[in-house]
Amino acid sequence: MATAPKSVPKAVSKTSAPVEEIAPVPQKKSRKKLWLLIIIGLLLAAGGGGAAWFFLGHEAASDGAPKAVKHEPAKPPVFVVMEPFTVNLLHETGEQYLQVALTLQVADQPQVDLIKLYMPIVRSRLLLLLSNKKASEILTEDGKKKLADEIVTQLKLPFAPNAEPQKISSVFFTSFVIQ
Repeated sequence: MATAPKSVPKAVSKTSAPVEEIAPVPQKKSRKKLWLLIIIGLLLAAGGGGAAWFFLGHEAASDGAPKAVKHEPAKPPVFVVMEPFTVNLLHETGEQYLQVALTLQVADQPQVDLIKLYMPIVRSRLLLLLSNKKASEILTEDGKKKLADEIVTQLKLPFAPNAEPQKISSVFFTSFVIQ
């Protein structure tokens, strides 16, 4: 039986190059573009992380776990309604009177009880303060605001020696008449 001749390998010519050398060599431009894209991506990620840290809270980002923000429920305001005062004002153009009703805003119920306990001292302080005013000083809005600040300052003074000052935050005028 005749066998078919085995194929003879063809001789490789010296001029032909191996397959690997024929593939194009990557250019430096594409590597530069790749690095540029990587750097831009990292900058965007860092910027996004920084923005999240700034807007979502510094504490949550620093621990890795968000902290629960403790909010106390807002306490309702506590007021002390004062009986109206009528005082003579300092003379400018004849006799003038001030009739004023006011309400004090205090920190809590114990402050209300303290003010009620010392009401004669509170009224005396207010009468002395109000009777040393001129009508022209307290007619304007700024004058009334200044008077309210003076009332708070006067009523915060301790009622007894070595006692703590009262916790009065605001004065609200509910009636204000000058005649």
